[in-house]
Amino acid sequence: MSVCWNDKAGTFHPDSAADYLPLRQLRCLQLQRLQAVVKRAYERVEHFRQRLDSVGVKPEDIRELEDVRFLPFTDKNDLRDTYPYGLFASPMSDIVRLHASSGTTGKPIVVGYTQQDMEVWKNVMKRTFLSVGLHQNDIIQNAFGYGLFTGGLGAHYGAEALGATVVPTSGGNTDRQIMVMRDFGVTAMCATPSYFVHIIETAEDMGLDLRSLPLRVGVFGAEPWTEPMRHYIEEKAGIKAYDIYGLSEIIGPGVATECVVQDGLHIHEDHFLAEIVDPVTGEVLPDGEEGELVLTTLSKEAMPIIRYRTHDITRLIPETCPCGRTIRRMARVSRRTDDMFIVRGVNVFPAQIEAALLRAERNLPHYQIILSRKGGLDQMEVQVEVTKEMLGDTISELENLQKRFAKAIEDVVGIRAVVTLVEPQSIARSQGKAKRVIDTRKEDQL
Repeated sequence: MSVCWNDKAGTFHPDSAADYLPLRQLRCLQLQRLQAVVKRAYERVEHFRQRLDSVGVKPEDIRELEDVRFLPFTDKNDLRDTYPYGLFASPMSDIVRLHASSGTTGKPIVVGYTQQDMEVWKNVMKRTFLSVGLHQNDIIQNAFGYGLFTGGLGAHYGAEALGATVVPTSGGNTDRQIMVMRDFGVTAMCATPSYFVHIIETAEDMGLDLRSLPLRVGVFGAEPWTEPMRHYIEEKAGIKAYDIYGLSEIIGPGVATECVVQDGLHIHEDHFLAEIVDPVTGEVLPDGEEGELVLTTLSKEAMPIIRYRTHDITRLIPETCPCGRTIRRMARVSRRTDDMFIVRGVNVFPAQIEAALLRAERNLPHYQIILSRKGGLDQMEVQVEVTKEMLGDTISELENLQKRFAKAIEDVVGIRAVVTLVEPQSIARSQGKAKRVIDTRKEDQL
């Protein structure tokens, strides 16, 4: 086979040159790395070897990129069943970092990194920051959580590789976050979008207009968020808000990022092979069709992952981005197959509720969805905090607001919900991913 790039699996390529590779060269590089990672997983990980043997596929059967569809899927159960180190392809003496998922059910997902994996991670995060217009003269406040969660340290090392000044505030202590933002002259903020909305709200209570600060860029991820939420953040904070995407099982943050065009997230395809499949049948779908994102690591040494089902619903955008990058884009993830809930036979996603609330009220309210069962019937209550901007002088104004929210939800989702207006600050705030849904239906059956 001809060599399309002087490459070894996992080679670190500085800056963002790989973002602009000619497509033929990029696809050839992907094939070389796919063949190498499948061979590594087959030879070093018993779990993968058994799975490939069960479907009659050998590493040498991967002759072109499309052959990836012959490989079996991997899901979270595979990672949990092999807890903690069963999927490692490197000896522990080569593992320099361990992280674990922030999930609260079942065993955590443990991931490992070799030193080469760390270099790749820093590289894709550096490219992420370059994509959104950040540079070495920026002061980046990192409010992603540090620790076993990959978000904080992933963003931290990428920002340092960029040469920027990093302020590692982690999550929480919102008053201090705002003080640091103001006093340190912060120009960029990394956080979950829901937590930054809380920062906006707290700053307003303190009498501080974030638009008066040097802050110009927000880098947000770790949870789905909507386009109306982006507009709200940008208007309230006077910044450009960018979406980034990643997951611990693959590498952490750095799998994909928006660029300054803000029209889809560029996948770092030299390190991650992306497919879109039908969530039910697993059939590979063509570019442009919406389905479940499946990812294969192309350069991961410690823990190669083959065809990981992310449960994130998106589509690959076939058109070339105006920014000039040749790596493909995916549409922003607005929902997941596993955060969907069913109420009276209707599939509902939290993002739909958020979109409905923003349709009825320009200022994004804090909300929570309560699912219950009464008399054998599913009930959906949406609790909405009343903000200062929403407060009126009469009861009728609040009643009208309640009706607007209820109608908007019914228009978007197709079913009626009970809307309850609650006092400001009565819904618990999250320093990380927002917990939008409380489902008590199983307990209600007892």
